[in-house]
Amino acid sequence: MSDAAVIDVEGLTKSFGGRRVVDDFSIRVERGQIFGFLGPNGSGKTTTIRMLCGLLTPDGGSGTCLGHDIIRESALIKREVGYMTQRFSLYEDLSIRENLDFIARVYAVPAREQAVNAALDRLGLTNRSGQLAGQLSGGWKQRLALAACLLHEPQLLLLDEPTAGVDPKARREFWGQIHMLAAEGITVLVSTHYMDEAERCHRLAYIAYGKLLITGTAAEVIAHSLLTTWAVTGPDLFGLAAELRDVPAITMVVPFGTTLHVSGTDAQALDAALAPFRARAGTVWTRAQPSLEDVFIRMMDEAPDNFDA
Repeated sequence: MSDAAVIDVEGLTKSFGGRRVVDDFSIRVERGQIFGFLGPNGSGKTTTIRMLCGLLTPDGGSGTCLGHDIIRESALIKREVGYMTQRFSLYEDLSIRENLDFIARVYAVPAREQAVNAALDRLGLTNRSGQLAGQLSGGWKQRLALAACLLHEPQLLLLDEPTAGVDPKARREFWGQIHMLAAEGITVLVSTHYMDEAERCHRLAYIAYGKLLITGTAAEVIAHSLLTTWAVTGPDLFGLAAELRDVPAITMVVPFGTTLHVSGTDAQALDAALAPFRARAGTVWTRAQPSLEDVFIRMMDEAPDNFDA
C-alpha cells in the first residue's frame, strides 16, 4: 500500500433518471495526502464519494480504493474506510460513549472498551462521554462523528462537507485534527465549500456538473486559471460593478467587503479596458493575486450545466 495510490480511478460515470451526474471522472490520491474536493451543490461530489467507498456502483469506469477494485470488492472497501456524511448520522438518544460502543460492535473492533476510550481521549470527548448526542452543539457532534470514523483504524477518510454549519473555532480545531491524521499516514478526501479550508489541502480537485475541471495544488489551480485580477476601492462600488460587468475584457467582477475584485484572462486587454476607470477620482486600484474563490467562481460560470435542456 505504501507505494500505491490510495485512490486510483478512471472514467467513472453515474446516471440517475437519465441524467449523468458524474461524467468520466478520474483521480489519483497518494497516501497521507489531504485532497480537497470542491464544487457547487449538485455537482456530483457526494455521488463520487459514495462510489469510491463502495456505497454506489459506477455505471462505467474502473479503479481501486485502498488496493481493492471499486466494483468487484466494494464490500472490502466499505469495511476499511471511514466515511463522514454531510448530516450527523449517529443516534441522538444515545450518549457519546454508547454511540461509539455501538459503532465498535458494528465493525467488530477488538478490545472494544479500550478502543472506545482511546477514541474519546483522542478527540477530547472523555469528559462529555455520558452526554446525549442530541444535546451536542455542531462542533461537538462533528468531533463525535470523526471519532466514530476512526474507531476501526481506517487508512482512508472520506469526509463529505464535514464542517458545514460549524463555527470558525470548531472548524480550525477540526482541521488541526485532520493534519495530525495525515501526518500519521492517513489519507483524507474532503469535500468543502470553504475556500480557507481548500487552502489547507495538499491538492485540490474542482468538479462541476459531474465533470472534473482541474486538479493540482492551490498555487497550480490559480496559475492555470490565467486570471489577472485588480482590486478597487472607492465610492459607489455597486454602480461601478454594474458598469464593469458590461466591459468585454472583464470576465468577472466580485465584491469582497469594501473592495471589488475585477478579473480577466487577457492581461493586456484588461489593462486597456480599465484605464478610463482607473482615471476616475476617488478610486484606488491595485494589482491583486487571484484567490481560489475567484478561480472557483470563474470555473462555475464557464462549466456547462448537465441539467440544461
